[in-house]
Amino acid sequence: MSIIALDDDDDFRQFITLQLEADGHEVRTAATPEQLEASIEERMPDLVLLDMQMGRVTGDQVLATLRRRWPRLCVIVITGYPSLDSMRQTFKQDAFDYLAKPFSAAELRRVLAQAAAAFNLGQRPQDRLRAELGRQVRLARTQRGPTGWTLKDLCDASGVSVSQISSIERGAHLPSLESLMTLAAALDAQPSTWLAAAGF
Repeated sequence: MSIIALDDDDDFRQFITLQLEADGHEVRTAATPEQLEASIEERMPDLVLLDMQMGRVTGDQVLATLRRRWPRLCVIVITGYPSLDSMRQTFKQDAFDYLAKPFSAAELRRVLAQAAAAFNLGQRPQDRLRAELGRQVRLARTQRGPTGWTLKDLCDASGVSVSQISSIERGAHLPSLESLMTLAAALDAQPSTWLAAAGF
């Protein structure tokens, strides 16, 4: 996976880089929230490891910014001062999981494996795009109207065949630009929102 770790402790950044690279991940580190945001803008990672205690800026503030700018980005929170209240706050802000320092290599691997399975991480960009566009189309269809639309309803509204819509929703194939625009128009959705959710 492509991972960015934000931590103001240089020793920890070195430790996490060595650990993750040894497991075959591509790792970038950031010492400040500004460096983190610049790194994400340069190239979207699969996952962010976020330290919660960083002096002048709290992890909560950084997490709120990440949620606002990249709502689908998988974030795992790391802290040296775990508490029940901080855990509740973290999960309210939609972090995937929570690691308390010091943690073992096995704990880190376990959390990363769970995140990879939950978010389909570590795939090629086109695989992620195909899976996320399928999810977005399915979500928009099931939220259409008071009871949601069936595949046939969307077929009737868009002119795209039921089998093609089903294949797109399962992530079996990437829709053409024309099909994507047609489905989005029928669902009163913005294709740019769907692409952004996939990190593009």
